[in-house]
Amino acid sequence: MVIGLVATGVLGFVAMDYLADPPTASCANPPTTFGEKTDLFNHFEVAVQFICEGKRQAGTLYLPSSPGPYPVAIWVHGAGPEPRLRFGDLLRSLADAGIAVFSYDKRGVGESEGSCCPGDDGHFNLLTADVAGAVDALASRSNVRKDEIGLIGASQAGWVAAKAATMSGKVAFIALASATPLTERTANLYERLAGGAEGQLSKAEISHRLESARSSGFDPLPYLRQLDVPSLWMFGTADNRIPVPESVAVLEQLKKEGKDITVVTFPDAGHGLLDTPPTASDAPPTFVSWIAKHLH
Repeated sequence: MVIGLVATGVLGFVAMDYLADPPTASCANPPTTFGEKTDLFNHFEVAVQFICEGKRQAGTLYLPSSPGPYPVAIWVHGAGPEPRLRFGDLLRSLADAGIAVFSYDKRGVGESEGSCCPGDDGHFNLLTADVAGAVDALASRSNVRKDEIGLIGASQAGWVAAKAATMSGKVAFIALASATPLTERTANLYERLAGGAEGQLSKAEISHRLESARSSGFDPLPYLRQLDVPSLWMFGTADNRIPVPESVAVLEQLKKEGKDITVVTFPDAGHGLLDTPPTASDAPPTFVSWIAKHLH
């Protein structure tokens, strides 16, 4: 993209951005193939591939050992070149609650084709199309409850899930950890300031800088306002990647507007609420419990 900017000026830069992450990206009813169901003693696994914007996305559907049909939680990745989730503590807890999980290699990672990580540069069109395509792909399977497909994830997943759920129109719930309803560049500014890029600033000084800055970058708020599904937002009060008080304030305003939003904060916990180990031991059980309670 730098070459395009130098060679052709700003218009060339914009054109290359458009081609790399087209606003028209979509993935309705993608061609999908399912592998054979493999019995792994405490759960089943099914290989899944679907085609989105001409590129194969590959992942694994993790099914509980109990009889279906199942509600399904689709994992939405955070930043960076993330592969599909493997069957660990979080997925085991969801499976024990009778909830299937689908996780695929992020676009351009592992077995998934395409170019990785446009979201790291503030571009979310292809990533949201991939997630909406995953919803349709799973909805085509007979042992999936089509009215109980939700999106789960952490961090950057908040921006992707908000738009993908609006694009799909088939998402029943959203559950997020350490994500923000603020604009992408506002969160980036907070991370830079909280990380000491301009010296050790107090929380009050950082909040003032955020309030004074022009809000820009991808904005999930218009999509959140269009949604009419329950959502969970979990925060650690010591998170140095996203501004927690400002995020909570926006969510509280959405609740006043009639949105079904649950906000849970964990004192002194950091960004990795769903990491292994988590920064708050009660975060993963809270996450799984909320999802289970919001299923029929």
